[in-house]
Amino acid sequence: QVQLVESGGGLVQAGGSLRLSCAASGRTFSSYAMGWFRHAPGKEREFLAAITWSGGRTYYADSVKGRFTISRDNAKNTVYLQMNSLKPEDTAVYYCAAGSMLVNTISRMNNYDYWGQGTQVTVSS
Repeated sequence: QVQLVESGGGLVQAGGSLRLSCAASGRTFSSYAMGWFRHAPGKEREFLAAITWSGGRTYYADSVKGRFTISRDNAKNTVYLQMNSLKPEDTAVYYCAAGSMLVNTISRMNNYDYWGQGTQVTVSS
């Protein structure tokens, strides 16, 4: 069992930056791939980024590639999402998730077993 708690959301102006953190409980954190997703009003939940259990590989959606960076610190049971050059369309509730899957399916939401409660990110124009 893994429990996930996101933090770091807030209100930021367009062009600004935020770093989201996701703290995990449980000894098995380092064995899971971790992903970040977001859900904006009127839209489906969207994959953003993922990182393998070792941190050796990262994957990004085209919409955030070059602007967002995912990383993890297994010693701290924490995964991060550094978000730069934020745009108003990045406004959403951001979720972290943990799961075990083949890397070619790492962007699929239904492959993640554990989810945080979400943190709101609002980008003003």
